[in-house]
Amino acid sequence: MTTTIADVRTRIDQFLADCGLAQRGASVVALTGDASDRRYFRVLVPHDATQVLAIHPGPIDFEQLPFVNVASLLAAMPVPVPRILAHANDLGIISLQDLGDVTLQAHLGAATHAEHAALYRQAVGLIETLQRRGSELAAPGYVPYGIAFDVEKLTWELNFFVKHYLEAYRGASFDEAARTALAAEFAVIVEELAGEPRVLCHRDYHSRNLMLHEEQLYIIDFQDARMGPDTYDLVSLLRDSYVDLTDEQVDELIAYFLALRRPSAGGSGDAARFRERFDLMALQRNLKALGTFGFQAAARGNPVYIQYIPRTLTYVRTNLERHARFGRLRELLAPALHELR
Repeated sequence: MTTTIADVRTRIDQFLADCGLAQRGASVVALTGDASDRRYFRVLVPHDATQVLAIHPGPIDFEQLPFVNVASLLAAMPVPVPRILAHANDLGIISLQDLGDVTLQAHLGAATHAEHAALYRQAVGLIETLQRRGSELAAPGYVPYGIAFDVEKLTWELNFFVKHYLEAYRGASFDEAARTALAAEFAVIVEELAGEPRVLCHRDYHSRNLMLHEEQLYIIDFQDARMGPDTYDLVSLLRDSYVDLTDEQVDELIAYFLALRRPSAGGSGDAARFRERFDLMALQRNLKALGTFGFQAAARGNPVYIQYIPRTLTYVRTNLERHARFGRLRELLAPALHELR
């Protein structure tokens, strides 16, 4: 199947007819997409709840989709995720519960300090549930337990940063000696992160993937869930490229997370050591995010994410300056990133 606007509309019309929604006067409104190749539309049904259609580029095998597999795992915990209402394999369409348009990111601009704090505690609490219940529900039938942030994946992400952000977007170049030295610094980071005990990770747990619906946060965009460090999702939330959090807020929320999980963790989490691991994970993930932003801008001609680069670079600079172990890495990156000089 092609993915022209006309083709997408034809598929939507067929889906609505097959589901009996066309006969009920349903109308369709396009929604803002994400960085994926899916398109999203809201279906307005007179005198009934709205729905959201996820339109894939072509036909799907519903039962084999990671999204469907992970949705069943998260629902079993349970944590709040959108209900799957219907699907059509041949049309490449999944109909989902409509959670509205208010992401955590969008809500924060209108939130009081107390509301802001409560929502972030709720978000941190969901991470603890994902990790604890994820361990209890582990089974080979669930996709995330067969994939992980291993050496190969973490290395690939850092190389992606070099290729798409430093070289393609910033126009940097590295001689063989610098490239070898950079790879050596990355290898130390990757080996340490890959060697940590693994828990279930959402993989992209930030303010744009948490929807506020009826005063409850719902988790979306979870199809890439996998095993990884216990700091990963917390880093995604608290070192979010889309939201500013104060150092005090970050410290409080890390402490809250450790307090939540301490009974099940057997009291083994030393706060200072956890913060070191948090910062290491943050450095890797923020570099990976810069790679994604560079790829969207340079390879796809999508400038939307450029506005989030300065905040992400600030996170990187802060961690490189905070820990002496990153001194050599900072030296290697500084010629390409004047923000680090």
